[in-house]
Amino acid sequence: MDHGGHGTMAELPPFTLGRGLEFSADPFFLAGGLLALAVYGWGVLRLRRRGDAWPLGRLLAFASGVLTVLLVMCTALNEYGMVLFSVHMVQHMVISMLSPILLLLGAPVTLALRALPAAPRGRRGPRELLVAFLHSRYVRVISHPAFTIPLFIASLYGLYFTPLFDFLMGSRTGHIAMMVHFLAVGLAFFWPIMGVDPGPHRPGYVMRMLELFAGMPFHAFFGIALMMASEPMVRTYADPPASLGVTALEDQNAAGGIAWAFSEIPSVLVLIALMFQWYVSEQRQARRQDRRADRDGDQELAAYNAYLASLQARAGR
Repeated sequence: MDHGGHGTMAELPPFTLGRGLEFSADPFFLAGGLLALAVYGWGVLRLRRRGDAWPLGRLLAFASGVLTVLLVMCTALNEYGMVLFSVHMVQHMVISMLSPILLLLGAPVTLALRALPAAPRGRRGPRELLVAFLHSRYVRVISHPAFTIPLFIASLYGLYFTPLFDFLMGSRTGHIAMMVHFLAVGLAFFWPIMGVDPGPHRPGYVMRMLELFAGMPFHAFFGIALMMASEPMVRTYADPPASLGVTALEDQNAAGGIAWAFSEIPSVLVLIALMFQWYVSEQRQARRQDRRADRDGDQELAAYNAYLASLQARAGR
């Protein structure tokens, strides 16, 4: 099978972590990753030049998100992922469940809204177009759990258990399109849950946790289905090269175990982020209530003092 220039099966030696992490750039993802880092860095520098701060944690989170994409798409992992189901599943899990969380924790939309200049009155610049997009019906639909959760699930079962996966894996363009789809689905699923950037769907923290757990079990079921299968379920990986020293069922079993176990990692990361956001929100609300109470107390004290002053004035007369 032609894998669109990714190399032939016979050229790959047995997989080791060291070999898998060797640099092997995919031009599309390398260019996209470097562009994302450059644009994000420009936004941070623009804020700092005008005296505004941007949290270092957000910068590190976004950079880490981009680097995780490059890790699985611009190393030999991408080569081995064309012939080993287990390595491909690592790519899928990272790019659809880990990278989106880190990218969203970087709050790129918030950075863009703060960094982009406002257009003159009566005109629409990039900032105004971004605001209009965030308030559009399209974004309301794609950020609603009735859309994101089924899409998240269908990207597993509808892709791997149909001929579509083998078709996409038959060319470099199809492979890139599939990986971009995984990243986009992950961003769409976690965006309303993370709640760092502004968006039309912002439920309470308990509901966000329910949305998270509504999707995660299906990854576990998918992994179990792969591990329990008695024959290869994906034609692309039905005949791994002998040089790799693994049978198709062994490789598929490992892929299923990765899909089953990996769902725990993003769940923990998102829960930690949600609990922290919840705590910060409660603290902010408590401070706001304290300020309101102080203000009301000052007004009551002023009214009481005015009342006493009026009594003294009457007594003086």
